Amino acid sequence: MSSKLIDIAENGLYLTIEITEEQDVRLLHFGAAPLEAGRIEEKSKVGFRLLELQLSGEDRAEYHGRTHRASYPGLRMVYGGHSDTVNPLGRKLEITLVDPLTEVKAVQHYQFYTGVQIVRSWTVLRNEGDADAAVEYISSFALTGVDKEGSKDRNEKIEVSLAHSGWQSELQWKSYSLPELGMSHLADRGSKRIAASNTGSWSAAELLPMAVLQNKESGTSLFWQIEHNGSWHWELTDQYDQLTLLVSGPTEHDNHWWLKLAPGEEFTSVPVAAGAVQGGFQNAAEQLTAYRRIIRRPNEDNELLRIIFNDYMNCLWGSPTTEKLLPLIDAAADVGCEYFCIDAGWYAPGEWWDGVGQWEPSTERFPEGIKYVLDYIRSKGMIPGLWLELEVMGINSPKLAETDDSWFFMRHGKRVKDRSRYQLDYRSPKVIEHADGVIARLVEEYGVGYIKMDYNINAGIGTETDADSFGDGLLRHNRAYLAWLDSIFVRYPQLVIENCSSGGMRMDYAMLSRHSIQSTSDQEDYMQYAAIAAGSPAALTPEQSAVWSYPLREGDDEEVIFNMVNALLLRVHQSGHLAELAPQRRALVKEALDYYKSIRAHIPQAFAFWPLGLPDSSGEWVSFGLRHGDIRYIAVWRIAGDAAGITLPVPELKGQAAEARCAYPQAHGSEWSWNPAEGSLSVSLPPGKTARLFELRS
Repeated sequence: MSSKLIDIAENGLYLTIEITEEQDVRLLHFGAAPLEAGRIEEKSKVGFRLLELQLSGEDRAEYHGRTHRASYPGLRMVYGGHSDTVNPLGRKLEITLVDPLTEVKAVQHYQFYTGVQIVRSWTVLRNEGDADAAVEYISSFALTGVDKEGSKDRNEKIEVSLAHSGWQSELQWKSYSLPELGMSHLADRGSKRIAASNTGSWSAAELLPMAVLQNKESGTSLFWQIEHNGSWHWELTDQYDQLTLLVSGPTEHDNHWWLKLAPGEEFTSVPVAAGAVQGGFQNAAEQLTAYRRIIRRPNEDNELLRIIFNDYMNCLWGSPTTEKLLPLIDAAADVGCEYFCIDAGWYAPGEWWDGVGQWEPSTERFPEGIKYVLDYIRSKGMIPGLWLELEVMGINSPKLAETDDSWFFMRHGKRVKDRSRYQLDYRSPKVIEHADGVIARLVEEYGVGYIKMDYNINAGIGTETDADSFGDGLLRHNRAYLAWLDSIFVRYPQLVIENCSSGGMRMDYAMLSRHSIQSTSDQEDYMQYAAIAAGSPAALTPEQSAVWSYPLREGDDEEVIFNMVNALLLRVHQSGHLAELAPQRRALVKEALDYYKSIRAHIPQAFAFWPLGLPDSSGEWVSFGLRHGDIRYIAVWRIAGDAAGITLPVPELKGQAAEARCAYPQAHGSEWSWNPAEGSLSVSLPPGKTARLFELRS
């Protein structure tokens, strides 16, 4: 019997899978063009494994270092059949691998989505043997040869773009060559890896769970996102003179995850979306945007894009009272806000941080009752909202009297404590009953239509309760929380729940396939926010990206304009002391929100582009735009320097006539010109730290 090839061409993606005479299964190719004949040397093909699986007590092969390649029984797995079907989402390929010794079976799933160049990939592991299988690592997506196209060395042609993250410094995109990341091509295999990991319950604490890898010689890009709200891992390593990508959820060596799979038990790995395009970062971002819109829970919020006022940022700072709120509510309604969310502090008379958990309104803050204020919001034509942090309980919460250890994460017999809070375990029926009760009270009794769901701790490596490892406990909790969230949206389909985690510390598409809106940052400096806002549409759809706009009491007109431009192409999170702004500055807020209402119907169908490349918070200029039909909305900020103007390339309009205008503000003090020969828009802004929003119609 000779080897057999499975060739797939679907939605502009090309896969080639080889089943050898020995029944090895190899993923030879995953890309935006068909596999070129003779591209892979025969001696290298053994490294193109479809799957890596490491069980405890099994051997390792090769100079693997800390990489997850060359695993056993991964190296031993053989072909066990495949299916190629179509479902409502698109084509579905399933390939079965079996280990003849342990009788562990793995089914690799590739779900295609009609119209996008992306597959969702995951592995289902089943123990069909008669002894326990102890799992240390299982890949969700494995691909060798990611650098095989072109003739140049990978040191020169491969560029990896990562989204660095941190509190108030989210979405810091940077691009690197492999040597800049410490992996130089000096041998045909090595022990070095480029590893990206998250351990804990903040999925985006240091890096977003995604990346883009561009082959600058072939002009193609490979990209991936890990769709998980907890620990995850991906790595680039090399073998057989080929670059290998391995993507997974948590692992034992990287994330304290280990699983005992009893005979007859099944485990499903964390899903990964992987795609390939002809083109660079922007083309990858477009495909991801289209895919994210497909997998997201259908909801009215992402169509209507109502404007939210939230009283926290550079405003009440978590200390609301009836007296402070009423003038703010009037001002928010006056400028055109449609939700009014009362942020933290509504449930406690004074310092509330370590006492949260009861979620009952403070009578000191609201002598007439909180319902009085919520009804006042509604009387002004806005939908009322409240802040919650429902995954934690403060170490001094009165609610603790009703709890026991089964409610909480436990390690070494102790409750896990972080920032004076305990982590609730959403596998506990008592926790679910508590959370259900809080939501029911807010929605059914208070009439709340918007919840800002915050999450300000990192629960660390996990919990030992009912778990094979700390990481196993965390993963089970992560999935239980998602299941609870699903149940809430079924119960209250019109309820909008914002995903917030000290800003953007949990920005992933396990959460964002459910939540319609994501807090992008707690950044308090509006000038620093420009690059965060501009980088956000690469990480999530623009209609889900909530950006603060908080005009300052002591600012000037240009400060208001800059603030408003930060948010106008995304989701407006209005804040600031609107009631105390000078009339002409408040009028600038209203002008911006009126303009937003005139264009927001375009945002859910628009795609982002970056005329100046990926935003750089340390540069002088930042720009990003949205393309919808023949209109391009382009935001531009001068965040440093004295240059009067900047030229913004829009290469796809080269050779075309286009009409430009400054859309916001009307009193703009700016100049601009369109150069059809170059396909570029040149703009000149007033001096200082200023921003403008332009429209370009082709």
